[in-house]
Amino acid sequence: MKSETLKNAAVSTLVGATLVTGVIVLAPGWGKDTPPPAPGPVARAMTAAGSGAPASLSDLDALIRDRERFVRDHPGDEESWAVLGSAYVERGTRLGDTAYYPKAERALKRSLRAVPAAKGNVAALVGMAELANARHDFAGARGYAESARKQKPERWAVYPALIDAYNGLGRYAAAGKAMDKLLELQTGPQVQGREARIYWNKGWREDAAALAYGATANSRTPTEKAVALHREGELAWERGEAEEAVEHFTKALRTVPESHRSLAGRARALAALGRTDEALDDYRSALAKLPLPEYALEAGELYESMGLNGDAATLYELLRKQVTRAGEHGVDGDLVLARYEADHGDPAAAVRRLQGEWRRGHRNVHVADAMGWALYRAGRPDDALPFAKVATGQGLRSALFSYHLGEIERALGDYGPARRHIDEALRTNPHFSPLLAPKAREAQDALGEPAPGGPADVVGDGYWPLDPPEDAPSGTVPPSASPSPSPSSPSASSPSPSAPAAPDPAAGSAAPLPAASSAAPAPGTAARTAVSPAPAPPAGRPAPQLRPVQRSTTTATTAPPSTAMSENG
Repeated sequence: MKSETLKNAAVSTLVGATLVTGVIVLAPGWGKDTPPPAPGPVARAMTAAGSGAPASLSDLDALIRDRERFVRDHPGDEESWAVLGSAYVERGTRLGDTAYYPKAERALKRSLRAVPAAKGNVAALVGMAELANARHDFAGARGYAESARKQKPERWAVYPALIDAYNGLGRYAAAGKAMDKLLELQTGPQVQGREARIYWNKGWREDAAALAYGATANSRTPTEKAVALHREGELAWERGEAEEAVEHFTKALRTVPESHRSLAGRARALAALGRTDEALDDYRSALAKLPLPEYALEAGELYESMGLNGDAATLYELLRKQVTRAGEHGVDGDLVLARYEADHGDPAAAVRRLQGEWRRGHRNVHVADAMGWALYRAGRPDDALPFAKVATGQGLRSALFSYHLGEIERALGDYGPARRHIDEALRTNPHFSPLLAPKAREAQDALGEPAPGGPADVVGDGYWPLDPPEDAPSGTVPPSASPSPSPSSPSASSPSPSAPAAPDPAAGSAAPLPAASSAAPAPGTAARTAVSPAPAPPAGRPAPQLRPVQRSTTTATTAPPSTAMSENG
């Protein structure tokens, strides 16, 4: 759930904005002695906000114009500045236009100058939290949202921002507690939809689907319904039900044609169904209307899977330009750029970028998966394994994560777990990637069936929990000076005395890491090496030591003794 709106409440009509995930702010100008505004775009935005529903883009634009006029005549009004800043965040997020973020920051800081946070300007604090989340600064978002919660713990719009921040930091237990508090304070389709995503992240697919369906059924406006239908489409896609996903995304687009994210979602599902011409048309439309780097990466990989490497290279270059432009507006694009580098550029550069993410406290499953895969692609499967287990150990049933873990295990000669995880990836979603799903099927064939007679020895996979201790001070980041943890060697950053800490890419060396490369090589230029047969894995391999990465353009992998395959993606 990425968009939510503007809310009415007491004395002066409260114009809240659940912008991006939930901001409530007070909008002056409509006092109790003043007649309510005539029905129109601004009034519709206010009405939608009463239930936490998203406003249409046209109504959001009307609100922005209205507040811009108001602050010109009332430059000291902190409430209108907070509304305006939050509306800029929402519009930038909905349109993929990060140029709105600096405008939002200026408006929100203007509000805080008029009335500081310490004097109760919760609306601006929540707006700043939403802005930080939109920029992928999750530690900053948590700081603003926790400050707002401390002042107004019963203000429901604080909690969506807090949930997003906790999820970005990988603090899933804390996100769940914030979700419980939100459910105490607010109901409605948008809250149902957010709860559906929490359940999905835990692996509770049936519960998530039921909540997502309920959010669609309970939607009251076209925009709200389009958001709910898009969410149903995302869940269907992640279950591997491509036809159902296409149906939901198409309904979202029919309900609100400006649901540009549903174009990219439908393109992904159409590609899985082999309807590549339609998929490419949708990707082109999505990129024209919502130029997000992740869509450029998806479309580029579809072109590459078709052998159209020139078109793929054009889209990869577009991705880099989009990340650079967003970075100029304060957006952290290292995760998507690292995913590109790992498969199409310099895996060592991807590792360095992700080390920066990890040190900033961004220890969520997506960063952990990307780190594991980048280390594997850089020829360091031993170092990759703990991260891949972090990604798959929180409950999320992701075909991509399972495939990555399986390939890492295959490179280490752990053929039983590798077979299980690659099979799991293809069961979860047999078409999860136009480039990697075919490789998963090749790996499945190469691994074959297990030897008769059953395993000689059974060892559980284990995982490294991501959440720091619940009683840890706000902003605490676990120390990273010790070697990578293993199931038998918990560290000071462990979530509990009995649970080992998450792996740390900076551990194992006191030397400073090289700076991340800002220039990516041309797509397809990374050298590929043939796979050589691997010896049987040692009986008791020690826990991996994560070392500073050195630039490398080679990818070292291994395969079962009877197979030699080239790594090409």
